[in-house]
Amino acid sequence: MPLARPTGRIPNAAWTSGFREMTEPWKGAVGCLGVAVFFAMTIGIISWQALEQSPEEWVLQGRAGGMLWERRRGALLLRALPAGRTVAVIAVGGVPAAEPPPPRDRCWHDGGQFCYAWEEDAELRLSLEPPPAPATECYGVRWTPLRPDVMLKDCFSMANVSWYGGASIRAQRWPLNGAESHAQPFVSGDFSKNPAGYGPVLERYFLGSTGVTVTVAPDVPLFLSLESNRHFCLETPAGRAAVPLRYLLCVSPDVAVAHRHVGSQLVGQARALPDTALLGSPIWRYYGPAGSAAKIKRGLRSLAKRLKRHRLQEGVLALGERCTAILAAADHVPSERRKRHDSTRAWDPSLITPLRLSIALSPYTSIASPLFLRALRDGEAASYWLSLQPRFGGCSVPLLTTWKGRLCARLNVTSEAALSWYLARARRLRQALGATYVVFEGAEGNAFLEQAVPPPAELAGDRYTGALAAALATLGNATVISAGAGSSHLPLFVQMSPLRSDWSHAGLKGVIPSVLHYSLLGYNFFIPDAVGGSLAGDAPGDPELYVRWLQIVTFLPVMAFSTPPWLCCDAWVLNLTQQCIQRHRDFVVPLLIKYSEEWLNLGYPIFRPAWWLSPTDPTAFTIEDEFLIGDEVLVAPITEKGQTSRDIYLPGEGHLWMDTNTARVFDGGTILRNYSASLAEVPVFVKTS
Repeated sequence: MPLARPTGRIPNAAWTSGFREMTEPWKGAVGCLGVAVFFAMTIGIISWQALEQSPEEWVLQGRAGGMLWERRRGALLLRALPAGRTVAVIAVGGVPAAEPPPPRDRCWHDGGQFCYAWEEDAELRLSLEPPPAPATECYGVRWTPLRPDVMLKDCFSMANVSWYGGASIRAQRWPLNGAESHAQPFVSGDFSKNPAGYGPVLERYFLGSTGVTVTVAPDVPLFLSLESNRHFCLETPAGRAAVPLRYLLCVSPDVAVAHRHVGSQLVGQARALPDTALLGSPIWRYYGPAGSAAKIKRGLRSLAKRLKRHRLQEGVLALGERCTAILAAADHVPSERRKRHDSTRAWDPSLITPLRLSIALSPYTSIASPLFLRALRDGEAASYWLSLQPRFGGCSVPLLTTWKGRLCARLNVTSEAALSWYLARARRLRQALGATYVVFEGAEGNAFLEQAVPPPAELAGDRYTGALAAALATLGNATVISAGAGSSHLPLFVQMSPLRSDWSHAGLKGVIPSVLHYSLLGYNFFIPDAVGGSLAGDAPGDPELYVRWLQIVTFLPVMAFSTPPWLCCDAWVLNLTQQCIQRHRDFVVPLLIKYSEEWLNLGYPIFRPAWWLSPTDPTAFTIEDEFLIGDEVLVAPITEKGQTSRDIYLPGEGHLWMDTNTARVFDGGTILRNYSASLAEVPVFVKTS
């Protein structure tokens, strides 16, 4: 979108000189001559500025690059040395169109900083910052508004730069250049509530194909907009007095080095692995009868028997939140009453052995639930549920929101009492139901911002998601959460958002871009949406879509199903499913374990884009339908309906790649045109050198 306001220019520094008074008798004549020379010099300087002056001006220079001001566009340029290539163009908004006064560089005494002020509008401070590694150089950018109505806005050009990272979106793109989004708070969200919003996994980190990174400070109230193939913009909302826009720019030799030095160290904390036993365990979601505990029990036993009959008996049966609540028979019922009334409905996990059970919870409770009503009656609502604090005394009021069509209150994660109660409840349910895994839904989003209410400082941005994730990590590494923001180091699996059962970027085409996005931001241990998608209906109606989806998830951390293959497709698809599950256990899981050690030690993504091995090849920057597992396996599935061939880019010039289907060997750094891949095949290449 166009900038909110035109930009000003930074003129050249003004020089002053003194004039020594003449004492000689001819001082009058000399004075006239001096005036004439002064006017001649002034005219010459003006003419030189108009005709010969460079449109760019260095404002801060480091060892490996520097920042320039471009007068014509009113933009900051980040340029790498010694080649002098421009790695980022930042169009500046929020400063006046009128000619600014002569610059007053308040940092003139410090060669590592540059400071400039637009009178009564904004102040800019650029500074050299300590680099994370010798080959990378970093610059701090700090804009400070001088009036409350000034909206700070920096837009990063997409011309000749592919951008990655930032936020997940409904129809995920790789790179972000093809995405479109209006300016909105940079906060994780639920697509079912706001399809045009940002998704459940995001970080304040953007990576450019030129080797530049942009990392925004965590305490900045940030808005983000995406304008397809033009730019993305970082903004701070007007009306917040003196809230600066602060971010760190770093430049490295190439995009892969940039991510190794900056992006891989985002969290800065010790990383821990979730339960790797889940990697080899397909998840079968239960969508059978749910009217009562007895019906759920029968449905689970029936599904378990069917899986055993088809030699698919090793895995996890996953219950949704509603079925979990019914099967648990309401945990707030006193134990004596539960024994009298629910003994015939007690759940026995041995009924589904060797399958394991997964249950689901959320931080929401209905306002009609006895749990909420009791807290309200006892005056403890604010202690357990997010609440609005009165300005002038009085009682706090619970902040209400919607969850799965119901009016609900949300757990107060800033309360130790509330968190302790919630975690104890989760442990109790897990033990009572014999569950191995617990899935926590609804961790994303800021309930205050959804209601257009300023959040308290401790819950600004995505601090709710971060606090909840940190608390849930104490339950152990068999925990799954629905969102991630600053929590990639925790031993948690992350559940991906549901996708449409179609071939679009909101469906199958969005799977690989989402995989690359999650892994780039450090969330390598994710559970993809069910094979075939789960939003367009109860069962995928297209067997080809089901098969192509199955072929992709075979090479991801966990294989998940909502529609079993015997319900959607012919018998050969059931056989293919069995083969894919076995290939996942035998071939993929050992690779994931191997590269998880690299992630623990270095923070490198497990699922990597093609440019990881070809960081200077522009062809690799826009490939969104292939991915690497580590440095040694390339997966290039079919994502177009009706196709049985595709072009395949083999990264890494000088490497050799062997097709696992045919044993043919090809050179890296090349493109295989119209490479055959029948419906029963997925092209997979192993690096041999």
